[in-house]
Amino acid sequence: MGELSIFCDESGMQEGSSRFYLVTLVFHNQADDLEAALDSYRLSLARRGLPDIPFHATPLKRGHDAYREMDLEARKRMFVSFGVFVQRLPVRYATFSYKSREFGNADRLRALLKRDLVLFLSDHLEYFQSFETVKVYYDNGQPAVAAALRDAIGFMLAKDAYVYRDANYRAFCLAQVADYLCDVELSALKYESHTDTATDVRFFGGIGAFKRNYLKQARRKRL
Repeated sequence: MGELSIFCDESGMQEGSSRFYLVTLVFHNQADDLEAALDSYRLSLARRGLPDIPFHATPLKRGHDAYREMDLEARKRMFVSFGVFVQRLPVRYATFSYKSREFGNADRLRALLKRDLVLFLSDHLEYFQSFETVKVYYDNGQPAVAAALRDAIGFMLAKDAYVYRDANYRAFCLAQVADYLCDVELSALKYESHTDTATDVRFFGGIGAFKRNYLKQARRKRL
């Protein structure tokens, strides 16, 4: 019996004002070491002449905030380097996505997400029951998401799922992984619904290139 850490990231507005709302969960068995993958990632950044700064998908793609001084090609290299890093990590993930017309408010979102989490946990019950402790790391802390996680885990696993906001550097790193995977899954929805933006196409290319170079690799990590 070990400890499972769950890292959560979301995209969209709980009030239904955005086209899609996504919640991505990254699962890490605390017994699995991260150091080799972290060392390889830092070496990759150094070799490519890229800064070792926290990964945040949206400002990276748009060239905002910490990425303001980086040109498009450097930002693309950073995105690719982080994707390779994700592939080397001993993690799995799941994404739950909704269209805004499906919920419209935070209470409805909480109910839908809890339902889908319960079904997901049921489908993978043996895996989740193999852990004595489940910890959820969720910095943004949107109440509907945090409540749905606590409710579903408590209901299905008979475990208290405490939500942590303060995290050590390993947890902070895996929160960035959740951000990366959530962005890839959101981009997939946008391409499939023909709502991709100029930024998406400039960064990823067309739908074929996106699926081949980003989505296919990311989904190897799905639980």
